[in-house]
Amino acid sequence: MTMDLSELRTKIFADGAELAPMLELYRQPHIKGFTTNPTLMRKAGVSDYGAFARQILSAIPDRPISFEVFSDDFDEMERQAREIATWGEHVYVKIPVTNTRRAPAYGLVHRLSHAGVKVNVTAIMTLQQVRDVVDAVRGGAPSNVSVFAGRIADTGVDPVPLMTAAVAALLPVPNAELIWASPRELLNIFQAAAIGCHIITVTNDILKKLPLVGKSLDDYSLETVKMFYDDARAAGFALAPTGSPRSA
Repeated sequence: MTMDLSELRTKIFADGAELAPMLELYRQPHIKGFTTNPTLMRKAGVSDYGAFARQILSAIPDRPISFEVFSDDFDEMERQAREIATWGEHVYVKIPVTNTRRAPAYGLVHRLSHAGVKVNVTAIMTLQQVRDVVDAVRGGAPSNVSVFAGRIADTGVDPVPLMTAAVAALLPVPNAELIWASPRELLNIFQAAAIGCHIITVTNDILKKLPLVGKSLDDYSLETVKMFYDDARAAGFALAPTGSPRSA
Protein backbone atom coordinates (compact mmCIF):
# COMPACT_ATOMS: atom_id res chain seq x y z
CA MET A 1 0.00 0.00 0.00
CA THR A 2 1.31 3.46 -0.89
CA MET A 3 0.12 6.90 0.12
CA ASP A 4 -1.46 9.16 -2.51
CA LEU A 5 -0.56 12.58 -1.14
CA SER A 6 -2.76 14.26 -3.74
CA GLU A 7 -5.80 12.88 -1.90
CA LEU A 8 -4.76 14.31 1.48
CA ARG A 9 -7.20 17.05 2.49
CA THR A 10 -4.78 18.71 4.89
CA LYS A 11 -2.11 20.82 3.19
CA ILE A 12 1.48 20.04 4.14
CA PHE A 13 3.74 23.06 4.73
CA ALA A 14 7.47 22.43 5.17
CA ASP A 15 8.95 24.00 8.29
CA GLY A 16 12.61 25.02 8.03
CA ALA A 17 15.18 27.68 7.18
CA GLU A 18 17.81 25.98 5.04
CA LEU A 19 17.79 26.90 1.36
CA ALA A 20 18.83 23.58 -0.21
CA PRO A 21 16.22 21.41 1.58
CA MET A 22 13.55 24.04 0.94
CA LEU A 23 14.30 24.04 -2.79
CA GLU A 24 14.26 20.24 -2.85
CA LEU A 25 10.85 20.22 -1.17
CA TYR A 26 9.61 22.97 -3.50
CA ARG A 27 9.95 20.45 -6.32
CA GLN A 28 7.50 18.16 -4.52
CA PRO A 29 3.88 18.94 -5.53
CA HIS A 30 2.52 17.76 -2.16
CA ILE A 31 4.39 20.57 -0.35
CA LYS A 32 1.89 23.42 -0.54
CA GLY A 33 3.77 26.09 1.41
CA PHE A 34 6.60 26.91 3.82
CA THR A 35 7.06 28.35 7.30
CA THR A 36 10.13 29.70 9.09
CA ASN A 37 10.86 31.26 12.47
CA PRO A 38 13.80 33.03 14.13
CA THR A 39 14.86 29.90 16.02
CA LEU A 40 15.09 27.83 12.84
CA MET A 41 16.93 30.65 11.08
CA ARG A 42 19.48 30.93 13.88
CA LYS A 43 20.08 27.16 13.83
CA ALA A 44 20.60 27.37 10.06
CA GLY A 45 23.19 30.10 10.50
CA VAL A 46 21.12 32.89 8.94
CA SER A 47 22.65 36.26 9.85
CA ASP A 48 20.94 38.63 7.39
CA TYR A 49 17.17 38.25 7.75
CA GLY A 50 16.21 40.35 4.74
CA ALA A 51 18.79 38.81 2.41
CA PHE A 52 17.69 35.30 3.39
CA ALA A 53 14.04 36.14 2.77
CA ARG A 54 14.76 37.67 -0.63
CA GLN A 55 16.77 34.62 -1.63
CA ILE A 56 13.95 32.27 -0.61
CA LEU A 57 11.24 34.33 -2.28
CA SER A 58 13.23 34.58 -5.49
CA ALA A 59 13.48 30.78 -5.61
CA ILE A 60 9.97 30.07 -4.29
CA PRO A 61 7.74 32.85 -5.63
CA ASP A 62 4.38 31.11 -5.86
CA ARG A 63 3.64 29.31 -2.57
CA PRO A 64 2.70 30.70 0.84
CA ILE A 65 5.73 31.43 3.03
CA SER A 66 5.60 32.74 6.59
CA PHE A 67 8.28 35.05 8.02
CA GLU A 68 8.13 36.15 11.66
CA VAL A 69 8.55 39.54 13.28
CA PHE A 70 11.29 39.66 15.90
CA SER A 71 10.44 42.57 18.19
CA ASP A 72 8.80 42.48 21.62
CA ASP A 73 7.26 45.94 21.19
CA PHE A 74 3.93 46.07 19.38
CA ASP A 75 4.67 49.31 17.53
CA GLU A 76 7.92 47.87 16.20
CA MET A 77 6.18 44.56 15.44
CA GLU A 78 3.69 46.49 13.33
CA ARG A 79 6.45 48.32 11.46
CA GLN A 80 8.26 45.06 10.75
CA ALA A 81 5.06 43.28 9.75
CA ARG A 82 4.11 45.95 7.22
CA GLU A 83 7.63 45.81 5.76
CA ILE A 84 7.68 42.00 5.56
CA ALA A 85 4.27 42.00 3.90
CA THR A 86 5.69 43.99 0.97
CA TRP A 87 8.18 41.25 0.15
CA GLY A 88 5.77 39.19 -1.91
CA GLU A 89 2.19 38.37 -2.77
CA HIS A 90 2.27 35.03 -0.96
CA VAL A 91 4.06 36.22 2.19
CA TYR A 92 2.35 35.69 5.55
CA VAL A 93 3.67 37.58 8.57
CA LYS A 94 3.97 35.57 11.77
CA ILE A 95 2.81 37.49 14.82
CA PRO A 96 3.24 35.88 18.27
CA VAL A 97 -0.04 35.59 20.15
CA THR A 98 1.51 37.56 23.04
CA ASN A 99 4.77 39.37 23.66
CA THR A 100 7.22 38.18 26.33
CA ARG A 101 5.33 40.17 28.99
CA ARG A 102 2.11 38.21 28.32
CA ALA A 103 0.46 41.23 26.68
CA PRO A 104 -1.91 39.83 24.02
CA ALA A 105 -1.33 40.79 20.39
CA TYR A 106 -5.00 40.71 19.32
CA GLY A 107 -5.22 44.46 18.72
CA LEU A 108 -2.15 44.40 16.49
CA VAL A 109 -3.44 41.32 14.66
CA HIS A 110 -6.77 43.07 14.01
CA ARG A 111 -5.08 46.22 12.66
CA LEU A 112 -2.78 44.29 10.36
CA SER A 113 -5.39 41.85 9.11
CA HIS A 114 -7.88 44.60 8.33
CA ALA A 115 -5.14 46.61 6.60
CA GLY A 116 -4.66 43.75 4.15
CA VAL A 117 -1.64 42.07 5.76
CA LYS A 118 -1.77 38.27 5.65
CA VAL A 119 -0.99 37.24 9.23
CA ASN A 120 0.01 33.92 10.72
CA VAL A 121 -0.68 34.17 14.45
CA THR A 122 1.78 31.83 16.12
CA ALA A 123 2.60 30.11 19.45
CA ILE A 124 -1.10 29.53 20.28
CA MET A 125 -1.76 26.79 22.83
CA THR A 126 -5.22 27.40 24.32
CA LEU A 127 -8.71 27.37 22.89
CA GLN A 128 -9.38 30.84 24.30
CA GLN A 129 -6.40 32.16 22.36
CA VAL A 130 -7.84 30.57 19.21
CA ARG A 131 -11.21 32.27 19.80
CA ASP A 132 -9.61 35.65 20.43
CA VAL A 133 -7.49 35.39 17.28
CA VAL A 134 -10.55 34.37 15.26
CA ASP A 135 -12.32 37.50 16.47
CA ALA A 136 -9.31 39.61 15.51
CA VAL A 137 -8.99 38.31 11.92
CA ARG A 138 -12.71 37.97 11.17
CA GLY A 139 -13.44 39.88 7.96
CA GLY A 140 -9.77 40.65 7.34
CA ALA A 141 -7.13 39.39 4.92
CA PRO A 142 -6.38 35.67 4.52
CA SER A 143 -4.95 34.47 7.83
CA ASN A 144 -3.36 31.46 9.52
CA VAL A 145 -4.04 30.42 13.11
CA SER A 146 -1.08 28.32 14.30
CA VAL A 147 -1.77 26.08 17.28
CA PHE A 148 1.33 24.36 18.61
CA ALA A 149 -0.22 20.93 19.01
CA GLY A 150 3.15 19.23 19.41
CA ARG A 151 4.13 21.41 22.34
CA ILE A 152 0.73 20.79 23.89
CA ALA A 153 1.41 17.06 23.60
CA ASP A 154 4.84 17.58 25.20
CA THR A 155 3.02 18.57 28.42
CA GLY A 156 1.16 15.24 28.51
CA VAL A 157 -2.09 16.68 27.13
CA ASP A 158 -3.78 15.10 24.12
CA PRO A 159 -4.01 17.94 21.57
CA VAL A 160 -6.67 16.30 19.37
CA PRO A 161 -9.73 17.51 21.36
CA LEU A 162 -8.39 21.08 21.41
CA MET A 163 -7.56 20.97 17.70
CA THR A 164 -11.01 19.59 16.93
CA ALA A 165 -12.60 22.46 18.84
CA ALA A 166 -10.31 24.90 17.03
CA VAL A 167 -11.52 23.60 13.66
CA ALA A 168 -15.09 24.32 14.79
CA ALA A 169 -14.12 27.80 16.01
CA LEU A 170 -12.77 28.68 12.56
CA LEU A 171 -15.83 27.49 10.62
CA PRO A 172 -17.57 30.93 10.64
CA VAL A 173 -14.36 32.66 9.47
CA PRO A 174 -13.64 31.60 5.88
CA ASN A 175 -10.59 33.88 5.58
CA ALA A 176 -8.73 31.95 8.32
CA GLU A 177 -7.04 28.55 8.12
CA LEU A 178 -5.96 26.45 11.10
CA ILE A 179 -2.39 25.19 11.26
CA TRP A 180 -1.40 22.10 13.27
CA ALA A 181 2.06 23.34 14.26
CA SER A 182 5.09 21.60 15.81
CA PRO A 183 4.08 18.00 15.02
CA ARG A 184 6.15 15.33 16.70
CA GLU A 185 5.48 12.31 14.46
CA LEU A 186 4.13 11.30 11.08
CA LEU A 187 0.87 10.14 12.67
CA ASN A 188 0.04 13.81 13.35
CA ILE A 189 -0.52 14.37 9.61
CA PHE A 190 -3.32 11.81 9.63
CA GLN A 191 -4.73 13.12 12.90
CA ALA A 192 -4.86 16.61 11.40
CA ALA A 193 -6.56 15.31 8.27
CA ALA A 194 -9.10 13.31 10.29
CA ILE A 195 -10.38 16.40 12.11
CA GLY A 196 -10.39 18.64 9.04
CA CYS A 197 -7.42 20.82 9.99
CA HIS A 198 -6.48 22.96 7.00
CA ILE A 199 -2.68 22.86 7.25
CA ILE A 200 0.08 21.02 9.10
CA THR A 201 3.66 22.30 9.29
CA VAL A 202 6.17 19.46 9.07
CA THR A 203 9.94 19.40 9.53
CA ASN A 204 12.22 17.64 7.08
CA ASP A 205 12.97 14.84 9.58
CA ILE A 206 9.29 13.88 9.65
CA LEU A 207 8.80 14.36 5.91
CA LYS A 208 11.56 11.80 5.29
CA LYS A 209 9.30 9.19 6.93
CA LEU A 210 6.51 9.54 4.35
CA PRO A 211 7.71 6.48 2.35
CA LEU A 212 6.97 4.36 5.46
CA VAL A 213 3.23 5.00 5.17
CA GLY A 214 1.43 1.73 4.39
CA LYS A 215 4.54 -0.37 5.00
CA SER A 216 3.99 -3.96 6.18
CA LEU A 217 4.58 -4.07 9.93
CA ASP A 218 5.86 -7.67 9.59
CA ASP A 219 8.49 -6.46 7.12
CA TYR A 220 9.30 -3.46 9.30
CA SER A 221 9.75 -5.76 12.30
CA LEU A 222 12.16 -7.96 10.35
CA GLU A 223 14.13 -4.95 9.12
CA THR A 224 14.45 -3.74 12.70
CA VAL A 225 15.74 -7.13 13.86
CA LYS A 226 18.27 -7.12 11.00
CA MET A 227 19.38 -3.61 11.95
CA PHE A 228 20.11 -4.66 15.54
CA TYR A 229 21.94 -7.79 14.35
CA ASP A 230 24.02 -5.97 11.74
CA ASP A 231 24.97 -3.18 14.16
CA ALA A 232 26.03 -5.68 16.82
CA ARG A 233 28.26 -7.44 14.28
CA ALA A 234 29.68 -4.18 12.94
CA ALA A 235 30.53 -3.13 16.51
CA GLY A 236 32.36 -6.41 17.11
CA PHE A 237 30.40 -7.18 20.26
CA ALA A 238 31.30 -10.49 21.96
CA LEU A 239 30.71 -12.16 25.30
CA ALA A 240 33.41 -14.51 26.50
CA PRO A 241 32.22 -17.77 28.11
CA THR A 242 32.14 -17.53 31.88
CA GLY A 243 32.34 -21.25 32.60
CA SER A 244 29.77 -23.77 33.76
CA PRO A 245 26.85 -22.71 35.93
CA ARG A 246 27.51 -23.15 39.62
CA SER A 247 25.88 -26.24 41.10
CA ALA A 248 23.34 -25.83 43.83
